[in-house]
Amino acid sequence: MAIETRNETSTISVGDYLRKNVREYGLLLALVVIMLLFQFLTNGVLFKPVNITNLILQNSFIVIMALGMLLIIVAGHIDLSVGSIVAFIGGISATMMVKWGWHFSLVVPLCLVIGAVVGAAQGYWIAYQKIPSFIVTLAGMLVFRGLTYLTLSGRPVGPFPREFQLLSTGFVPDLVPLADIGPIKNWFSLIVVVLIVALAIYQGMKHRRLNEQHGSENEPFAFFVVQMAITSIVAIFLGFQLSTYRGFPNVLVIMGVLIALYSFVTTRTTLGRRIYALGGNEKAAKLSGINTERLTFYTFVNMGVLAALAGMIITARLNSATPKAGVGFELDVIAAVFIGGASASGGVGKITGAVIGAFIMGVMNNGMSIMGIGIDYQQLIKGLVLLAAVYFDVYNKNKAV
Repeated sequence: MAIETRNETSTISVGDYLRKNVREYGLLLALVVIMLLFQFLTNGVLFKPVNITNLILQNSFIVIMALGMLLIIVAGHIDLSVGSIVAFIGGISATMMVKWGWHFSLVVPLCLVIGAVVGAAQGYWIAYQKIPSFIVTLAGMLVFRGLTYLTLSGRPVGPFPREFQLLSTGFVPDLVPLADIGPIKNWFSLIVVVLIVALAIYQGMKHRRLNEQHGSENEPFAFFVVQMAITSIVAIFLGFQLSTYRGFPNVLVIMGVLIALYSFVTTRTTLGRRIYALGGNEKAAKLSGINTERLTFYTFVNMGVLAALAGMIITARLNSATPKAGVGFELDVIAAVFIGGASASGGVGKITGAVIGAFIMGVMNNGMSIMGIGIDYQQLIKGLVLLAAVYFDVYNKNKAV
């Protein structure tokens, strides 16, 4: 006679759940607090539709590069050359389109391939010759900055064709033209946000049901409801604000697709799990059959492609390629990843954390600029925030031990 067995679902208290996930939810809370603080300090300017759009445009390339930098840091390495690669690819794209007259549809994929080659060149020395990534990418930072000056002959080059500029300055048209009701000018963006919120709630409920079926641990239901309610309200509010201006910027769509793709890769694929294993313990990963050299090589190739994409986005936004483009970008990208919860020792970090960290940096930059705070004090404040984030990570790790 068959005996039926049923797994009991494990549910923990709100306090225990928060303590277990203090880093993730503390980061999200920090972003909300910082946004509300600057909304107050800027007399409501921060959440105005035009400024929200500017915030997205100003930080899109940081978010995009943070996705690649997260994988590198999780794998136990660092890349100091991304700012110079941004400038180098911008210079190459300008040379191809402005000086040589090549069509942008050919230039964009070619520049992505060049970015991959640049990443491969650095990844080879790090992965197969075992030279520390800090040294290789520091050399790369100098080499590609010098190549940028040579490519542009030390002068800005532009302007670019209108089609290429749309990569960064364009907006998704209103594909659902309805009668004007109130301030809404782009119904498509608002409808898409509402559908995404509905899908997120559905996926959250589905995940809870799967946990119940398998007897896995679930977050407290009350906490789940509050979390979904707050997230939905914020998302719909931001979607509404964008819909009253020009809707979704093209770069927001690019960011959204990349965030979804890298979230899937890091959480649902063997490749993602191997990267975390590599950063957690490289020797153990190698003994378990993982080709650690090839995996390290691929993370730098990936970073090169994303840096190339970011380089074209910022070049299109400025409508000019300059030798000094991308200066200091590597610091903002690395800071975003560490603020987002990645561990300096590797093996720990999430895509959502890197994105939130990038927007924390972006909101701080935007808010302090609106308030008229000088660049000297901005750098000081960002440095202290980064130090506090890394200290918090080390403190939690020591406490766990």
